[in-house]
Amino acid sequence: MNKNTVLAWATTIMIIVGLGLIALGAFRYDDVAGWGFAAVGIGFFAIAWVFNALKGRV
Repeated sequence: MNKNTVLAWATTIMIIVGLGLIALGAFRYDDVAGWGFAAVGIGFFAIAWVFNALKGRV
């Protein structure tokens, strides 16, 4: 596996985890903790976006 493949896998895994965290925040926790889970899920999306932008440049 080269570095672009590793970044692609990292991006995919982070998107899946981000979706899971947003789903936990939306469906499992109805109080303030749900907002925290959703915010962390959006943060995972931001980091996955950076990983995707780094493909081919590292």
